[in-house]
Amino acid sequence: MADSRFVGQNIFGTQSTSRSKNRYPPWRYIVSLLVVVVAGLYALPNLFPPDYAIQIQTDNKKNSAGEPFNIGSGFIGQVVETIESNDVSVKAQEQIGEGALIRFHSEIERDQAKLLLEDWLNPEGQDRQFVVALNLADTTPKWVQSIGGRPMTLGLDLAGGIHFVLQVDMDTAIKNQMTDESEKVLDRLRAARIRYLPGQDVVTGQSITISFADAEVRDRAMSTLSEHYGLPDYELAKTQTLENPAVRLSITTARIKEMEDLAIEQNLEGLRNRVNELNVSEPLVQRLGRNRIVVDLPGVQDSSEAKRILDKFATLEFRLAAKPGDRPSELERFEYRGRMVEIQKEIIVEGKNVINATPGRDEHGLPQVNFTLDRPGGDRMHDVTKDNVDHDMAILFIEQKPIVTSEMVDGVRVESTRIEEERRLISVANIDSALSYNSRITGLSVRESKDLALFLRAGALAAPMYFVEERTVGASLGEENIQRGFTAVVIGFLLVLAFMLVYYKVFGFVANVALTLNLIIVIAVMSSIGATLTLPGIAGMVLTVGMAVDANVLIFSRIREELKVSKPWVAIPAGYDRAFRTILDANLTTLFVALILLFLGSGPIAGFAVTLSIGIVTSMFTAIFVSRGIVHLIYGRPNVEKVWI
Repeated sequence: MADSRFVGQNIFGTQSTSRSKNRYPPWRYIVSLLVVVVAGLYALPNLFPPDYAIQIQTDNKKNSAGEPFNIGSGFIGQVVETIESNDVSVKAQEQIGEGALIRFHSEIERDQAKLLLEDWLNPEGQDRQFVVALNLADTTPKWVQSIGGRPMTLGLDLAGGIHFVLQVDMDTAIKNQMTDESEKVLDRLRAARIRYLPGQDVVTGQSITISFADAEVRDRAMSTLSEHYGLPDYELAKTQTLENPAVRLSITTARIKEMEDLAIEQNLEGLRNRVNELNVSEPLVQRLGRNRIVVDLPGVQDSSEAKRILDKFATLEFRLAAKPGDRPSELERFEYRGRMVEIQKEIIVEGKNVINATPGRDEHGLPQVNFTLDRPGGDRMHDVTKDNVDHDMAILFIEQKPIVTSEMVDGVRVESTRIEEERRLISVANIDSALSYNSRITGLSVRESKDLALFLRAGALAAPMYFVEERTVGASLGEENIQRGFTAVVIGFLLVLAFMLVYYKVFGFVANVALTLNLIIVIAVMSSIGATLTLPGIAGMVLTVGMAVDANVLIFSRIREELKVSKPWVAIPAGYDRAFRTILDANLTTLFVALILLFLGSGPIAGFAVTLSIGIVTSMFTAIFVSRGIVHLIYGRPNVEKVWI
């Protein structure tokens, strides 16, 4: 008698027997188990709520010897003693890097301690010496941290944080551009041997005015400058000062618009680099309107340290010291370590030519900054220094500081901001050999070396900026959002579990296990890659549950159809195989949309897209891979006659 057996097709269209289809390879169980175990480990840190804490760092404080003050165990002990003497209990304290971290049992105790420490460490009437910042300290066990486990970071709407709006001062940027251009104009006139009236070149806003002794010389200057300056960037015109003929070089509106766009883009890049130094997860730095920039820093509750980094608008200029025979008009004088030093106005390289900078120590253990120049900067540095060995080179630090003033106008106090430029020498050193792409800056304090390296890495800003808006999103609002979002996820999840269990019975139980594992894997992936959870991200997580349920419903419906014509050990694998293509099509379509939102969107949209993208991939794994393994354990025997579905 011929051996009879059921014959079907798998998803690849090839013939397979019921016996082969009923097999579930052991390696799939191993992979599923490994994924579940690893996901559980990396999701585990989210079960440990953070401690309310205060972080203390020095802000240019020096000891009696004039050296930078270092926070040690003795100082931390004094801080704890001061806090506890005011009836505020401390949970724990530790030293982190060059600062201190003090943990508390509650938010109220932390806030009380912050007020105490601000008064004690930074007495009124004295310069600020310490930064006292609110923090949330991680409580993840050390053994989990050792394998890279960390909790999910929360966005501005959940963890609270700082919202800044910065105004780009384009007037000052354009004036600085015209001041630099005036030096080039005078160089061209000197090269053409055209005499202008020294000291009477005036830069006013968007134009340069140069005076001459007579109209004939003025006409020669017009002819020479017209070869280099003209439309669409500049306009040349003859004019007259009070006593002399003159030439006015004006920048065009089109060029101003181009400069504004370039300045905003360069400032955005510089701010993003600086924000990265603050170790803030998923910050938002974007343009707002014509000349403003928005900066959102999730999780930051004290803006002092953030403003200390973001409020530094500075650059460097490398110049040669004065040589015998240099004209006084080509030199500038600065005080350096108690003596006056003259340096040339001509710039060798600028801070924008620096592509990397790191703080370090020299051979004597003193702080220094090691930096690397880009190709044009390195070539220029080599060409200049090889001809000036044994001559001094100076580094000029130029900082734009916003100065806020207020006055009463018609009974209303009106604030205005102006930019003041501070220029000082930070280094004057002898050139002992030709320099190139790599060099160093010495003579700095530890804090100065770190800040300077940060500014050089971040890149020079094309235009000065100042803060016009600062808003703190309270952590209490974030906690309320978290609680509501968590409640929404839990209620929706429980309702789905109840429905699946009642409607699909044993298969519903399997689906519930797969859904639970899906959420754990999503949380683990987001925690391990450092993705930020926002309110839209929670919405994406809820939608992920829906997508996972949809996949299980498709599979179980297909199995029900197959059970009408086949035995269970044939119907179950056939249901999974034949539902696979439909599930793949549906999830791929949603995944493509999520990826488009991720790459083109920003802020809340990107947060939603990240969670949804991860959830789609994990839901396919749990619905097809994990649940099939569990079902096979229950109904994988060939003698099964009854299936509860």
